[in-house]
Amino acid sequence: MTSEIDAILAHARQHCVEEITPNVEAWNEAGIWPRSASDKAADLGLTGLYAPKEFSGQGLPLGEGIRVYEELGKGDGAYAFALSMHNICTFAGCGYGTEPFKEKWARELTSGRKLANFALTEPQSGSDATNMYSRAVINGDGTWTINGAKAWVSLAGEADIYFTVVKTSDQPGHKDMAMIAIPADADGLSFGPRYQTPSYSFLPLGEMYMNDVVVSEDNIILPVGQGLQGSLMAIDIARVSIASGCCGLMQAALDTALAYSANRKMFGGKNIDLDGIQWMLGDVATELEASRLLYRAAANALGTDQGPLMAAHAKRFVPDAAVKAANTCTQVLGGMGLLKPYGMDRLSRLSQMLRIVDGTTEISRVVIGRNLMKRAASLPVPPIPKGFGEA
Repeated sequence: MTSEIDAILAHARQHCVEEITPNVEAWNEAGIWPRSASDKAADLGLTGLYAPKEFSGQGLPLGEGIRVYEELGKGDGAYAFALSMHNICTFAGCGYGTEPFKEKWARELTSGRKLANFALTEPQSGSDATNMYSRAVINGDGTWTINGAKAWVSLAGEADIYFTVVKTSDQPGHKDMAMIAIPADADGLSFGPRYQTPSYSFLPLGEMYMNDVVVSEDNIILPVGQGLQGSLMAIDIARVSIASGCCGLMQAALDTALAYSANRKMFGGKNIDLDGIQWMLGDVATELEASRLLYRAAANALGTDQGPLMAAHAKRFVPDAAVKAANTCTQVLGGMGLLKPYGMDRLSRLSQMLRIVDGTTEISRVVIGRNLMKRAASLPVPPIPKGFGEA
């Protein structure tokens, strides 16, 4: 397995150097998803990371495959994010889809010939997933008729299939929730105008509308009653994947600042000779190392009882560290850090985006806080010191 992950990581580095870094500015100016680039990523095995080899996937454990996004994140965090969501859907489809679904879609997804994305958030509900209005009615012939809307759908209008979470009744709670894959060409499926985003305009983000969309029961990924649990697992994987991509972003920012400060002449020497610059970049380097350790530990915990908590720790700490790193490295460049060719403004905006998507920093704190409350309730009450409180 070590040689396999080393080969995949080498392919991810190659893809970053050859495709992402040289072209990301042009992608943003064009405002179009670079399908030719994701096709090349597929050729390198980057679109079926966790899928079984029987479906032409790489068969990597989550703890190993998630490291790919650190390599891709050195080029662009939004691109890494989009491929991570595709891989999560591919993992779900190959692992939990019906046999007819696997027969039709599994190899199409692992090969990257078809792209997939996840649709959970709605215009009126984000982290409160049970406050969902999308409804599926199960028809007598087993098909599902779906109505509703989703928001912040990445690869909106570009993906070929959308793994969509719906409720199947008006009852409160999550026991009626399910996940079903909706093909992009389904009648009644449409998309709103693309969101106007500042530094990742090549990634289509927008709302998805379902108006009497009829989907075969073959496309059920998670049956009624399992939709929320499966969605939370997908979100945990996404959170750790984002932390991985943030480490790539931090490395890119640090390398830019190092290269600049090692060549910028000032006060009879180089910028990097100054203690203040060394300390600023040293802090970034330390937080990068800590972030790597944290996201990798979280990745290895996925699927265990500690998985959700570790994912929350990674999503709370690492994107915050990335925001700080991007800002610090911009400061090291001084006025040059404001210029577009250095890319620091793009990294700053990307880090803020990654801090928000798939659960904000504050939601991660909620998850961590609830865990601390459970732990607090299980601890013995500390003894009161003798004489404490006496007059």
